[in-house]
Amino acid sequence: MNKTITAIEAEARKLNPTARLELVDAILGSLDETNPEMDRLWSQEAEDRLTAYRRGELKAVSLDEVLAKYRAP
Repeated sequence: MNKTITAIEAEARKLNPTARLELVDAILGSLDETNPEMDRLWSQEAEDRLTAYRRGELKAVSLDEVLAKYRAP
């Protein structure tokens, strides 16, 4: 971590638990801010994939298959 982050963390640790939780919530919320251009691109990608699926250019994979791929042995 850089010095600024270390200093902010030290100050945050001085806050009471409720205030720290509010700070964490605000920081995490800032990561979820909408980006209209990104939303547009993802929407277009979803439409393109659905169209390709309906044309038979993509096959569907069951949720069980997807989860099995990532489960620990």
